[in-house]
Amino acid sequence: MRKPVAHLSSKSQRTPTRGHGPVIVRGFAMEEFQSATALHHKKTVQDASGAQQPTLLSSLWSVLFVISSALIGFAAFRNTLTWHLQRFWGASGDFWQAQWDRLLDVVGEDPFTFWVYGPAILMMAVYWIVGGIYTILDVANKPAAVRRYKIQPGTNEPVDSKRLMKVIGWVLFNQIVVTMPFIYLSYSVMEWRGFPALRELPTFRWVLVEIAVHILMEEIGFYYSHRLLHNAYLYRFIHKRHHEWTAPIAVTAMYCHPFENIFSNVLPIFLGVFVMGSHVATAWLWFSMAILFTLNSHSGYHLPFLPSNEAHDFHHLKFNQCYGVLGVLDRIHGTDTMFRNSRAYARHVLMLSLLPPREAFPDESKCKAK
Repeated sequence: MRKPVAHLSSKSQRTPTRGHGPVIVRGFAMEEFQSATALHHKKTVQDASGAQQPTLLSSLWSVLFVISSALIGFAAFRNTLTWHLQRFWGASGDFWQAQWDRLLDVVGEDPFTFWVYGPAILMMAVYWIVGGIYTILDVANKPAAVRRYKIQPGTNEPVDSKRLMKVIGWVLFNQIVVTMPFIYLSYSVMEWRGFPALRELPTFRWVLVEIAVHILMEEIGFYYSHRLLHNAYLYRFIHKRHHEWTAPIAVTAMYCHPFENIFSNVLPIFLGVFVMGSHVATAWLWFSMAILFTLNSHSGYHLPFLPSNEAHDFHHLKFNQCYGVLGVLDRIHGTDTMFRNSRAYARHVLMLSLLPPREAFPDESKCKAK
């Protein structure tokens, strides 16, 4: 009798035979698992890289959305403000036109009267009424609450009467003897250029455009003429008089050499009026604004709700900084570096509260002491 085949009964051989199928299945399953894992990993990487791109795009869109929203908001605010002001101007336009017509009916329509006598009277009235109020504060050294707004505390408290009288004398000389002839000359120049009809007032929007040009022309004219006056020779013989006051007061705005008064004070203000061929009413408005601004710049007080005059006060203190009116050309030419590194620059803001700037932005030594 023949024996069974050994390989069928051998356990050692049977086990591989029995186990061959499962080993192959496990290997295939493992390969499938590894392939699936690799595909999943690849897909995950692709998803991750794909997720990064939308994130960058979404960030970009967010930035664009914020910027565009801000621009739209600003445009809407500007248009709304302009619309309300236009409505006010339009609603009161008849009123102002009626008052202007009444003035013309009384004074007549001679351009000489409006271009010569008008600016002269306006200059004297605005300068001495507003400048006089500041002077009273400086002479009386009261009230104490106002002294808290002094840019340079301890100076001109009270102002020296002899120095003040010298200033008043020189200012009157510049206004009457120097500026009056220039006003007449400016009338002749405007007559040559051709000015608009006297009786019809300009529109509100056009007044805004002209005032913007006037401000720009003054910034250019004043900056370069003022900086030229700081030439060693010109400073010594011309501009030094104005810088006698390292801590200025309001009425020192026109305390200067006659040449400087014409070249650097009056001419830059007139440039925009000539370029735009402004209506005399717009010219009056602009002249008043310019006089009020220069009085404030020299006042020595940084009062709330008024434009900051820290820059020009710093110019009187340091001599070679902040030559301009707006500060735009100073930034471009780098003539405000020392100012921007000073504590005065932190105070160079429009104060919208009654807190004095020196208390809102105290000196660094006082900050360290606290």
